[in-house]
Amino acid sequence: MAIIQKAFSLDQMLEEKVIRQTLRESLEGAFSGRKVLVLIPDHTRSLPLPKLFRIVTDLLSDTQKLDFMVALGTHPALNESQMLDLVGLTKEEKETEYKQVGLLNHAWHTEDALKQIGTLPETRINEIAGDRWHPSLAGDVPVRVNKHIFEYDHLVILGPTFPHEVVGFSGGAKYVFPGISGAEMIDATHWLGALGGVVGTIGKIDTPVRDMIHAAAEMVDIPITLAAMVVRGHDLAGIWIGDYLEAWRAAAEFSSRVHIRVCSRPYKQVLSHAPEMYDELWTAAKAMYKMESVVEDGGELIIYAPHMDTVSLVHGRYIYEIGYHTLDYFLQQWERFKHIPRGVLAHSTHVRGAGVYRNGKDLPRIQVTLASRISPEDCRKLNLGYRDPATIDPSQWMDREDEGILYVPRAGEILFRLEQ
Repeated sequence: MAIIQKAFSLDQMLEEKVIRQTLRESLEGAFSGRKVLVLIPDHTRSLPLPKLFRIVTDLLSDTQKLDFMVALGTHPALNESQMLDLVGLTKEEKETEYKQVGLLNHAWHTEDALKQIGTLPETRINEIAGDRWHPSLAGDVPVRVNKHIFEYDHLVILGPTFPHEVVGFSGGAKYVFPGISGAEMIDATHWLGALGGVVGTIGKIDTPVRDMIHAAAEMVDIPITLAAMVVRGHDLAGIWIGDYLEAWRAAAEFSSRVHIRVCSRPYKQVLSHAPEMYDELWTAAKAMYKMESVVEDGGELIIYAPHMDTVSLVHGRYIYEIGYHTLDYFLQQWERFKHIPRGVLAHSTHVRGAGVYRNGKDLPRIQVTLASRISPEDCRKLNLGYRDPATIDPSQWMDREDEGILYVPRAGEILFRLEQ
């Protein structure tokens, strides 16, 4: 399928009529009489999904079966109310006009929901990893996906593309691996990303993790169409629809123009304000990932999330067991930590940032402080700094860049990077 591109200049958004026409040209009549599953993000990704849901269901009304699955990865499953909010439906609408459209959660941890479609051998992973290879990556990786996709004739991925800490840029086949995959691919890809470090990965189009995801995606024998979106704020700046490799690359190249801010200097203190869509530290940590490279050595980054009281519903017990530490801390003590899921270890190192483990001491490059409803005692257990969010007035942090202080509202999607 040829790619249809509708991307305006950086200071313009796509009008709804342009969005509808672009989707119509690619989707209308393309799957008539067939069974189609659409993969979508959860609430932790900015996207005008309610609008897109209605457009897509209208354009695909001639399908034999049309369902939507939330590509959760390991994020918590959505209940009925959350699912309806995600796609912008009332309960009455779901029971009437949209009663034939299924709304599904991925279940990464449910064995009966998964099917193995192949294996990535250790030799292939070694080749992909290159100089990032470490013995902690050893072993073949079973490639498992949600088995329900095999009930459909075609997959459509509908999601945004942003700079991403693990894979370079999100979107595309990432909605399959790790979006609807088993734990093995989730852990292996995230750990490979951790071995490269956030700063060495984020905002790069070609990365070892992206190569690993695409190698696994080749094993999916169902046709895939990608509708790749680039979002600025809550609106669309661009759409690419077609082959999942080409459409994703086009979206990633445009995202690199929209979602990266280049700074001429580092800052001694950054207040990174996480929006309420990040309801756990597991996702609110993006307020750290996108800012790490512009904090000066020895400086402080504050994740300001006064609404947040949870580290992770799914992984919290592991995170409290190990805390947040540098990559070196875990690699030098691998026997002690190898029982922890590598995806959790990756999250820990991403939040703590760059640094070294020397003479029995973990020495991170910067201080990471949490200003949230997570208690001072818990922050100490987690090896993070604590600050009472009630003592922070964001208005007092604005317009102080000349002092080496940076305030970032709605942090987590725009990547801040130093000039080379």
